[in-house]
Amino acid sequence: MKQILLVTDGCSNVGVSPVVASAHAYAEGITVNVVGVVDRGEVGDFGATEIEEIARAGGGMSRLVNTKQLSQTVQMMTRKTVVQTIQQAVQKELRQVFGQTSIESLPPEKRGEVVRVIDELGETSKLRVALLIDASASMKPKLSAVEEAIRDLMLSLQARQGASELSVFHFPGSSYGDDCTLDLDWTNNLSGVQAIFPKLQMRGTTPTGPAIMQVIDFYRQGDYGRKSRDETDGMMSDYVV
Repeated sequence: MKQILLVTDGCSNVGVSPVVASAHAYAEGITVNVVGVVDRGEVGDFGATEIEEIARAGGGMSRLVNTKQLSQTVQMMTRKTVVQTIQQAVQKELRQVFGQTSIESLPPEKRGEVVRVIDELGETSKLRVALLIDASASMKPKLSAVEEAIRDLMLSLQARQGASELSVFHFPGSSYGDDCTLDLDWTNNLSGVQAIFPKLQMRGTTPTGPAIMQVIDFYRQGDYGRKSRDETDGMMSDYVV
């Protein structure tokens, strides 16, 4: 299962619409969740609307929180999206096999078994979460809360039975005009997270849409690499006697 978890104040102002970019992600099997760390006032109202629309287009959830709620919200959304993704797959299978439209429409004994399987898959399925951090100037006062949330999320992922990996991006990228920068490649090692924030420089613009598109490309490259390795392994096995 693949997720993008966007942490932002929702005030994008450069490049392709983040709502359009989020829809592209969902079309490629990547769920986009958005945690909005917003303030009161006009900017907060605009940001809240954009946050909700990004999540809706990405098939995910959105929450508006203050900095004290951020860590707990990030963990909750990640786990809830895993269960939601599994439920959607199960319901699709039920429609194809039994003609049932939902889990609730099953007989009680069957429903209990399906729920048990969903719970088990939620803990054992492989999960990758690409964390996309808004490092624009407006997010600077909230950065320490973001750092804490990432550490807690990594601990939560490590507690799962299934393989879980986290990657971290921030946007805008470097001073050379990059929309997004990869800070941490796929890992389940907590120590790598701690090295990100001391070198993170907050910048003025907020290219949320282009940043989402770059993370989609990152997922594509990983999928292509795994496919190539699998094909190579398959060809090698053909010559094994």
